[in-house]
Amino acid sequence: MKIGIIGYGLRVRHVFEELHKADPDCRITAVADPRWEELRTERAVGAGEIAWYEHADDMLEREALDGVVIGTRCNLHTEMALKVLTRHLPLFLEKPVATTFEDLYRLKQGYEASRSQVVVSFPLRNTPLAELAKQIVDSGQIGTVEHVQAVNNVPYGGVYYHNWYRDERITGGLFLQKATHDFNYINYLVGLKPETVCAMKSKRIFKGDRKAGLKCTECEEKHTCPESTIVNGIGEYCCFAEDTGNEDSGSALIRYESGMHVAYSQNFFVRRDAGKRGARLIGYKGTLEFDWYTGELKVHMHHEPRAVTHRLDVNAYDGHGGGDAKLLHNFIQIMKGKEQSKTPLEDGLLSALTCLKANESAVTNTFQTIGWER
Repeated sequence: MKIGIIGYGLRVRHVFEELHKADPDCRITAVADPRWEELRTERAVGAGEIAWYEHADDMLEREALDGVVIGTRCNLHTEMALKVLTRHLPLFLEKPVATTFEDLYRLKQGYEASRSQVVVSFPLRNTPLAELAKQIVDSGQIGTVEHVQAVNNVPYGGVYYHNWYRDERITGGLFLQKATHDFNYINYLVGLKPETVCAMKSKRIFKGDRKAGLKCTECEEKHTCPESTIVNGIGEYCCFAEDTGNEDSGSALIRYESGMHVAYSQNFFVRRDAGKRGARLIGYKGTLEFDWYTGELKVHMHHEPRAVTHRLDVNAYDGHGGGDAKLLHNFIQIMKGKEQSKTPLEDGLLSALTCLKANESAVTNTFQTIGWER
């Protein structure tokens, strides 16, 4: 299996650099990236076995590939995906699948005209923790899920203000950056489609009047500021400058087709043990709650004095609680014609649409219908 990569960023490197360990029959044979010369020099092993290109079109035209991975910056995901979809190749696509409504509609149309199997990089729903939650929900143990309370308190949130992530023209905002994962796993667990969303977002911490483009190394507070990259090693730019983008907290209420609703909230200035990512799924018979940071899942029964705690060893799983390995395996099996995508592009499109509608709601103070009507 010969794999080509478009955009050899850190996320793609993390998932695919150990590809030969996952399957010795698979290897990276081509990379397209504007920084190809630098990347070739950085790659300590196997650089000579890879064909390096500056432009994706050149790689796709010249190489005989069994699958393609897209790991560019977010605003290029759609454009690059469309190039692959026209060639009907298996595709591994980083999230978010699109950052604007226009790109989202273009991607949907391109996908509907293609025979490509697409794996969207949604590792959370593939983790052992999410799979256990799904088994319990589907068993009926807690009854039908009638309310969900989900949270993502990000202890490493400074990354969204110190480097290129701070540019909303590239990221599309933090609903698309983070909530796209959460909306996807919630849809998976409840087995329902979202219909309406209303949302709010705030920027209360990471703002300020320091000059645009200020780097932490140039600041007089570089050794005392708790957000200094000299202290914490994340990125390089001042997160209290006038050009710092992105909200630093956001919340959404989502109504589903059954009439139940989800309350979701995310925050980017918690630190250390205040980090939390997970949900409470509440039925009439019981409540199920889990947290990826602790690896715990608890089931509280409502009508009997019983609660059960499942503890997963978080150190036993690499990459998003074991989800990355599942994504990689699924993609390899798709290339071999043995599996269908477990995180198909339909899921990525719906999650991105929900995020874009949530952002629209927050900006306009309106409820937004989650539908494909323009």
